[in-house]
Amino acid sequence: MIGDAWGAGAAWLLDRLGAITGLEDDPDAFQTDDPIISELHRRNRGMRFGRTGLVFDSLIAGIVRQKVTAQEASSAMHGLYRRFTDPAPGPNQRLRMPPDPERLAEAPYWEFHDLHLEKRRADLITRVAVDHSKIDRLSDLIPCEAAAILHRYQGIGEWTIAETLAPSHGDPDQVAVGDFHLKHMVVYHLTGRPRGTDDEMLELLEPFRPHRGRVARLIHTLGHEPKYGPRAAPRDITGI
Repeated sequence: MIGDAWGAGAAWLLDRLGAITGLEDDPDAFQTDDPIISELHRRNRGMRFGRTGLVFDSLIAGIVRQKVTAQEASSAMHGLYRRFTDPAPGPNQRLRMPPDPERLAEAPYWEFHDLHLEKRRADLITRVAVDHSKIDRLSDLIPCEAAAILHRYQGIGEWTIAETLAPSHGDPDQVAVGDFHLKHMVVYHLTGRPRGTDDEMLELLEPFRPHRGRVARLIHTLGHEPKYGPRAAPRDITGI
């Protein structure tokens, strides 16, 4: 695959461009007789799992998205990029580097509070930032081994691990257990019932192992489950 890159990491990026864009993922490795999933798979042949190898960067994004609305997560992530990154090399001056782990590790809590990150997530970010080198080396391990190590950090559970290892390892079997919507979407589109539990979702996805995450992503293209009640409103903790 051909591309252009700039800066100290240019050679690293170009060497891994195919993996990052999903060219090393093989959708044909997934076969199923399920009529719903097989048709979704046929219609979405270009849906691939990219493998970045950047465990720490994916972990930070996962922590930021923990137990908040998409709007809150987006605000916090944009804040991290404004405060803890530098402009990326190259002609596009709008691009930024990923948040710098050393600056994250040294930042006092109030800097995170201003970015819509409460103390629980802020403290977790600083803890993992201290160990950023060890965490990035998890890219050399198979997903189950990497997951076992991430589980040792208090505040990192199954949802965050799945959100980390799916992009960092390109693992099509990662399932975001604990997600507010995913369990309902899977149960609804596979059974017709409008609500479900994580256990029910995992039972339905088990026949598709080791492509459970791929199937969940395919189901996501069908849209959300029926809505009941108002949506969760985003919070603003910056004035507290």
